[in-house]
Amino acid sequence: MITTMSTAATSHTTPQAAAHPGRPSSANSTVPKTAQASPHTLSHNRARNALRAVTGSLPVRIRITAPSCNVLFERTFTKGDPAVLPDADDLPDLLLDLAVPHEDINEVVALRRTVAADPGLRRLLEEGAEDVTGAVREVDDPAGLGDRAAQAPAALGDYFLVYVFLAAVPHVRAVHRARGIPDDVSRHTLADLGRGMALHRRRFGGGGLGTRQSHWLTRHFCGRLYQLGRLQYERTGLGERTAQAIRAAGIEVTGGEPSLDLHIPDFRGPLTPLACDRSLDHAREFFARHFPEEPHAVATCHSWLLDPQLRQHLPAGSNIVRFQERFRPGWEDPEPADTTPVGFVFGDPDLPVPDLPRRTPVERVVGDHLRAGGHWYVGHGWFPWDR
Repeated sequence: MITTMSTAATSHTTPQAAAHPGRPSSANSTVPKTAQASPHTLSHNRARNALRAVTGSLPVRIRITAPSCNVLFERTFTKGDPAVLPDADDLPDLLLDLAVPHEDINEVVALRRTVAADPGLRRLLEEGAEDVTGAVREVDDPAGLGDRAAQAPAALGDYFLVYVFLAAVPHVRAVHRARGIPDDVSRHTLADLGRGMALHRRRFGGGGLGTRQSHWLTRHFCGRLYQLGRLQYERTGLGERTAQAIRAAGIEVTGGEPSLDLHIPDFRGPLTPLACDRSLDHAREFFARHFPEEPHAVATCHSWLLDPQLRQHLPAGSNIVRFQERFRPGWEDPEPADTTPVGFVFGDPDLPVPDLPRRTPVERVVGDHLRAGGHWYVGHGWFPWDR
């Protein structure tokens, strides 16, 4: 059942240190079976202490299977586990930690009363939380979370899936704590919930979270993806087509072995070489420390930002071209993916090409190329993970 948390119940607790993705990596890789101080420090601490009281008491079971990278998180959210929501006073602070847009906070808090009063809705949220923490679902697969969202009361609107992830927060934090993941990494990773809500509002004009973005977030909430500075890193298995390209370059690898997929989130500032260098340095230390049983031979990226045509339109010293230079070519995708850059650059993949604005250099490059009859493609690249 859904339970609530109060500060009275946690006053004795000792505090502890608690996108954009490009092409869905499910299309390119073998998916393993898995699982800063702010201006509001005082109120944030109250919410975090309440969360820590819950996550500190949850049973966390991590099973590692070998060979390959079949790192299997046993479900930390199993059938019958309660989905825990903070009380109404603490909920806004949790939402701030998750980077939920300020214009959504009052409505999310107001809907908590609806959730608390409906046992059927609470069960549906528990099932959804089990989905997002216990199993990885494909980004393009509309089943599962979409089916549950269709059963949700109309009163919640597009906020149902937001509440699913709120219910799952204590459980993913338990997974992070079991791995010794630093609090700032955990918080920055889960803040992709707020980024997803901002993308939803930019495209649809209202608050909430859609099914497609929710499927993307399952990677974060099962402990598979981490935000480390400018880039995100997804623990995954090396896709066979990429493995073939790497073997052709003289490096012996096997499809399915541990690899890291890099993702470039939106709303994170310029993709500067220095920011990427710092992120990669952080990531090498992070994964060696927290996932020592997963040796990563290569890092990969599957994104429209790796389309080689961009070099024909952008200056050699531009951030995007400099980012491309980090990678060796993988396999060539012959299928046009015009809506992919349109969606990431302009916020809506269905915008008519003739109407695409030309406000920034990247907008002009993407739109003008399409208006001239060209196509954009998802590029696939890799580089050795060791320095």
